[in-house]
Amino acid sequence: MSKPSIDPVRWQPPPSTPLREPDLVRELWVVALPGFAPEDVVVDGLGGVLTGVVGGEILRIDAESGLLEVIGNTGGRPLGLAVSRDGRLLICDSHRGLVAMNIATGDVETLVDEFEGRPLTFCSNVVEASDGTIYFTESTDRFHYEYYKAAVIEARGSGSLFRRDPDGTVTRLLSGLFFANGVTLTADESAVVFAETTGARVSKFWLTGAEAGTVTPLIDALPGYPDNISTGPDGRIWVAMVSDRNGLTEWLAPRAPGLRKLLWHLPYGALPDVKPVVWVIALDPDDGRVLTQLRARHSDFGSTTGVVQEGNRVWLAGIGAPTIAYFDLS
Repeated sequence: MSKPSIDPVRWQPPPSTPLREPDLVRELWVVALPGFAPEDVVVDGLGGVLTGVVGGEILRIDAESGLLEVIGNTGGRPLGLAVSRDGRLLICDSHRGLVAMNIATGDVETLVDEFEGRPLTFCSNVVEASDGTIYFTESTDRFHYEYYKAAVIEARGSGSLFRRDPDGTVTRLLSGLFFANGVTLTADESAVVFAETTGARVSKFWLTGAEAGTVTPLIDALPGYPDNISTGPDGRIWVAMVSDRNGLTEWLAPRAPGLRKLLWHLPYGALPDVKPVVWVIALDPDDGRVLTQLRARHSDFGSTTGVVQEGNRVWLAGIGAPTIAYFDLS
């Protein structure tokens, strides 16, 4: 496939504020997969861990026995995942939009594949509320996942946060986001929490109360790029950090767009990219304080893009290897 054209704009990246030193030192257990780049990971509440890989396959791993099975294929590129109230797997697929898969049969139903007549191009992450309302992000409306570097180099705020009501009505809640990515709900469902990867921030879109319909930053000026997020059993917000900030692309962003057009002529694999790292943080859902942090390197896992906690175990997904991983909390 030939690379799409880009139309860069001048943009000033946010500042970078160091976090406190990592306080979690844990052994990382790695699970090999028959597929590459599992972008997200969720648990099904029945002892299973679910993820999706390049080629469209959705995999289920038994957390105790390690038994692995293919439960279906989206026919595209699965990214963010969530288990719905009816037991189906909600999947953001970069090529198919928002779909739901029957875990028992592998059958796939399309829920949202366009908005206002425009096909979704980079459906990124999804969460369902207790009343059946679904919230999901589109990282950019300009490129598919295979060319995510184009969105980074272009530096346009072309991401969105959407709501799908139980009757199927789709509403765009926010636009102009800088690579909209992970999305979750606070434990009391008073707010949708979402991450902007190149914006280096995590924010709350209020659903209830006097601030309903407004956005409050939860944490910004992060020293790395947040990816998928999830809500822990105690209400903390887990954030997968895919990489440290990229000095070259951020140096170029406020400068002449022509420089980035020249950069785009390089082979795609030679363009600036994320650097493999095992990195997750957990935030206080009220004030954004970093409650805990794990940062490490592992030869068989990296570029952390997904995180979910079940009990004392925290599962990780990443686009840097054909593996998922986990560590245990004390």
